[in-house]
Amino acid sequence: MNYRHAYHAGNIGDVLKHAVIARIIVYLQRKDKPFRILDTHSGIGLYDLTSDETQRTGEWQRGIGKVLARPMPEDVAGILTPWLEAVRAQNDGGPDLRYYPGSPMLARHLARKIDRLTLTELHPQDFQTLSERFAGDYQVRTIHLDGWLALNSFLPPKEKRGLVVIDPAFEVTDEFDRMTQVVSKAWKKWPGGIYALWYPLKDRQAIKRMYADLDTAGVRNVLQVELAAGESTKTSAMLGSGLAIINPPYTLAEELKTILPWLAETLQAGKGSGWALEQRIPE
Repeated sequence: MNYRHAYHAGNIGDVLKHAVIARIIVYLQRKDKPFRILDTHSGIGLYDLTSDETQRTGEWQRGIGKVLARPMPEDVAGILTPWLEAVRAQNDGGPDLRYYPGSPMLARHLARKIDRLTLTELHPQDFQTLSERFAGDYQVRTIHLDGWLALNSFLPPKEKRGLVVIDPAFEVTDEFDRMTQVVSKAWKKWPGGIYALWYPLKDRQAIKRMYADLDTAGVRNVLQVELAAGESTKTSAMLGSGLAIINPPYTLAEELKTILPWLAETLQAGKGSGWALEQRIPE
């Protein structure tokens, strides 16, 4: 439990994750019915990019910093606007970037009055910051709890619609296996929900095994999306990440085909940069 996302806020992993989350929320809002977002590993919700942690790594400069610095084609901008408007809203709408919204703050910015958020976080200090940040917000419930337990405790939601965001720290070697086991059980409780499983591009065999195990467990309709920046002079830097999206909106794949080439070109840092999109498990 040593992981602190403040060191990595706004990096290439956040770029992919938050761009996708925003598109899923926009899709859910097509219906005039409430939905719930469950974020299992919430962190503190909002990150100060001038803090010691973010300054120490500078990862945001190779992520959201590059995205905002480069002019966008109109079709790309149209898809990324909901996410980027949430970023600008935390910075008084101006061009200067000091604060970066994590998944909880992004979801809260996009949520309608009828939508609800359940945010769980295990790290004591991070949970205290998270709970204080959303104190008094009737649409948000914060819970000091292991995110893996949250999947069993809070699914299915009473709204019967929504998104589960799962982005563990991957501090332990069996994190892929644990994620597969817990998510497979959660899917059986709520097979109609949308799940976004984030993972780093480090262990290709573990990633391959994760998709195979989800398939074996009976989970259907899984979209694989990955974005990599390639080489870096800092071995600890996030070089790329992926999302396994269960029950993706039918609009998502085409949207990703539009933005992924531009994001890969914008964030490339050397050999190995690129993107991937595949229907990994059929419906």
